[in-house]
Amino acid sequence: QVQLVESGGGLVQAGASLRLSCAASGVIFSRSGMGWFRQAPGKEREFVAAITWSGSRTYFPDSVKGRFTISRDNAKKTVYLQMNALKPEDTAVYYCAADVSPYNTKMGPDVYGYWGQGTQVTVSS
Repeated sequence: QVQLVESGGGLVQAGASLRLSCAASGVIFSRSGMGWFRQAPGKEREFVAAITWSGSRTYFPDSVKGRFTISRDNAKKTVYLQMNALKPEDTAVYYCAADVSPYNTKMGPDVYGYWGQGTQVTVSS
């Protein structure tokens, strides 16, 4: 059974940084691309970061590019989302996701089939 557990969310002021973690179990982590999504109240889910199984490529949309980074530690089966220069519009529940296909080189939002329960990030102005 695949389990993804996010942590690291919280309440911060605008301009601050947070690092989210996602610990994976029940999946061959080293073969799995990983992604982060977020969803704010009343808004659609947004794809905010991805990293391939090898860690050689990453993806960020323009809304977070230059502020967010994604990394992975295969030994710890953990993926991280480093968020810097946070803005109030970054406020959302952040979800970790795992690709259902091993060794997948695609990073689109539709490749993920396993999801965590989310962690709340609130950025005050």
